[in-house]
Amino acid sequence: VQLVESGGGLVQAGGSLRLSCAASRSIFRIYVMGWYRQAFGKQRELVAALTSGGGSTNYADSVKGRFTISRDNAKNTIYLTMNSLKAEDTAVYYCNARSPFTTTAYWGQGTQVTVSS
Repeated sequence: VQLVESGGGLVQAGGSLRLSCAASRSIFRIYVMGWYRQAFGKQRELVAALTSGGGSTNYADSVKGRFTISRDNAKNTIYLTMNSLKAEDTAVYYCNARSPFTTTAYWGQGTQVTVSS
């Protein structure tokens, strides 16, 4: 499975961005999909996740109410809509697909998000 992110860039604080992650094949009914981020000098952290059935989502406390994870099954694509961006949201954002039954996991190459204050 290949995951390809897009949509990162430079935005002013308070602005919005939408990240996309296109999967090379249909996996959303099998894998838990998630967005992670890693800021310079910090550990990678989970930002948002979407269960394989698509029935529930999970968000880091720092992004609740501002970020939304969603998916388009027909396009094999998940999205991360980010509103009210803050300087502390600056990081490389990674798409992840994880099997809930095995240790199998896939990562995208990452996309840089920079929020200027």
